[in-house]
Amino acid sequence: MIVLDTNVVSEAIRPVPEARVLRWLDAQAPEALWITAVTVGEIVHGVARLPEGRRRDRLAALIEEHVTTTFSGRVLAYDADAARVGGTLLALRERAGRPMSMADAQIAAICRVHDATLATRNVRDFLGTGAAVVDPWGTGPS
Repeated sequence: MIVLDTNVVSEAIRPVPEARVLRWLDAQAPEALWITAVTVGEIVHGVARLPEGRRRDRLAALIEEHVTTTFSGRVLAYDADAARVGGTLLALRERAGRPMSMADAQIAAICRVHDATLATRNVRDFLGTGAAVVDPWGTGPS
């Protein structure tokens, strides 16, 4: 199971996505690719912040298609088990002087609970979280 971070999903729906990312995605079995409800929220938030118009409408429709069709049945929730892991992770990172965002902690926790690998460009943000990480851009440690 591979969980796509928000930046991977965003890259995939760009008008001209990075070729390395598309090649990486194409090399994965579609049924192995998942997203989280956290990513859905982050992307919907980003689109909702755009000014009203065709671009926002196009992106909103594209997001809806991905959530309801492309990832149908493959959206992982932030449930009580993940919340326990995420809350602990936030506290540990704060104590270590390396705080992280709530969204990143939630995504890392979901990956840990489901024993999934996280695909992200932001590898450094997830180091030390206990989540396995891979970089589809191929620019950082995995």
